[in-house]
Amino acid sequence: MSLGDLVVRKSYGGDVTFRVEDIQRNKAIIKGIEFRLLADSPVNDLVVVPADQISGKTQQAHIKAGESLNLLQRARQQQAARSQAALVGDWSDPVESTYFEMPGKVLHLDGDPSYLKKCLSLYEQLRVPAEGHHVHESAMADTLYRLLPRIRPDIVVITGHDGVLKQPQPYDLYSLKSYKNSQNFVAAIQVARQYERHLDSLTIVAGACQSHFEALLRAGANFASSPGRILIHALDPVYVAAKAAFTSIRDTVNMGDLFHQTISGSRGVGGIETRGSYRIGLPKLENLSTLKVTPSAI
Repeated sequence: MSLGDLVVRKSYGGDVTFRVEDIQRNKAIIKGIEFRLLADSPVNDLVVVPADQISGKTQQAHIKAGESLNLLQRARQQQAARSQAALVGDWSDPVESTYFEMPGKVLHLDGDPSYLKKCLSLYEQLRVPAEGHHVHESAMADTLYRLLPRIRPDIVVITGHDGVLKQPQPYDLYSLKSYKNSQNFVAAIQVARQYERHLDSLTIVAGACQSHFEALLRAGANFASSPGRILIHALDPVYVAAKAAFTSIRDTVNMGDLFHQTISGSRGVGGIETRGSYRIGLPKLENLSTLKVTPSAI
């Protein structure tokens, strides 16, 4: 077994495919290739699998990710059609109905550099303006304190790795002490809410696998994981942020659509009624390099 190998865990029935990140004596640090799951495992519990034989659960997540992307792109096209139709009704000259778009701007903090790279690629594919930073979960609160006044985003994504800690049964799922990083996400949300208290002026998407959903919402998140304490897909936070970025400021984010357009669904992501941050402007912006302007005689 070597670094970078794809493996499954025998003790879990090979349900999730991981990549080996590190090997320390008889233990390996493994990371889900589709799910935001970082774990350690005895080496003798791991089985190397070929790239074309990933686990059923991971394969299903990969298929669902493609479906979610198609749904978001379709919703994006429908939003553009609605914007155009609304303007046609307001202008008698169809030439004057052309417009430019201002989707919400995203600041994305991620505790995992490889997931961050995937997320930024998806933002670009969806044409969502986004700035991303790899930040350890414990440093996210301090990082937001510095970045928010400079970047002034419409949407903040706070994610990385989380999970219910291994401990003797019974354990308290309503205690932050039972989670790997939920307390760090809560601290980051609180900093963001000190910066902007209004829930519709700054949309916060927070959490990772098995995060303390209720605590994140109480801290001030608009959307969070995970109501069912399940594994969420690495790209789920992006789908939520993109939905908010392309929902009109006149509308609230459709929660039903959100559950269908995320990979983990209602057990993985939930939230509260929130206005979108998408705006249109008139007239349509032209390329200034092509404009012919006669200087004024001053």
